[in-house]
Amino acid sequence: MNEKAPYQKGWIFVIPVVALVAFNAVIPLMTVVNYSVQETFGNNIFFFEGIKWFQAVLTSDRFHAALGRQLAFTATILAIELPLGVAIALAMPRKGPWLSVCLVLMALPLLIPWNVVGAMWNIFALPDIGLLGKTLNNLSINYNYTQQPAAAWVTLIAMDVWHWTSLVVLLAFAGLSSIPDAYYQAAKIDGASPYAVFRYIQLPKMRRVLTIAVLLRFMDSFMIYTEPFVLTGGGPGNATTLLSIDLVKVALGQFDLGPAAAMSIIYFLIVLLVSWVFYTVMTRKEEA
Repeated sequence: MNEKAPYQKGWIFVIPVVALVAFNAVIPLMTVVNYSVQETFGNNIFFFEGIKWFQAVLTSDRFHAALGRQLAFTATILAIELPLGVAIALAMPRKGPWLSVCLVLMALPLLIPWNVVGAMWNIFALPDIGLLGKTLNNLSINYNYTQQPAAAWVTLIAMDVWHWTSLVVLLAFAGLSSIPDAYYQAAKIDGASPYAVFRYIQLPKMRRVLTIAVLLRFMDSFMIYTEPFVLTGGGPGNATTLLSIDLVKVALGQFDLGPAAAMSIIYFLIVLLVSWVFYTVMTRKEEA
């Protein structure tokens, strides 16, 4: 006679979480969807417009330019932070007191609030009084991120690399720490080169954590707002006006609620779609 499975009541503890998610995510999302298909002329009077705002956003040169800048920024920081983070993790000691020192140093940038990071780099890179800006100009390098688009981009990327490479380092180090010593001993007996050890032992063990790193850094960098807004405000001109900054300008600066709501939904779908593609491709390679 089969024993009956015990009555499960664990779902009761999930109800507060579901209610909180519904309040913080679903309800605001449906509000944005509501605004995206309507137009208002004030006095809380709305008129149904259908997909007019979606068509306007998707055919807008302004949206295409902001999206292009956003994609370029995300691709650049991923290309820098992932290899750099793995290299630093490989160079860190595995045992001893210096390991704790390295871990603390790596965690420090992640503890700084985003608006403080932007303010720090704003002052640090000022061409007249900032340590970075003043030093570069004293070395006869013409640098002024407030007037030169290229300098603004370099400064923005350097700030993000400084702030977030530590996350990749800590995740990669966690993957390396899970490798048993027996793997290294076997590789040493076989006379494997350092590259072979990395290729066949370390990289496969880091694949899962690097998948998480790619997803987190993609989502964070694609939705970044506070740091570039505090650092450059989207300037000079529109050189660093990323998608998030342009969305805020449309929503709050121009108070065009319909286009801003449609742009928000398109923005959300892009992040969701690309994250799903990243995860699917990387997990399929792992299964293969």
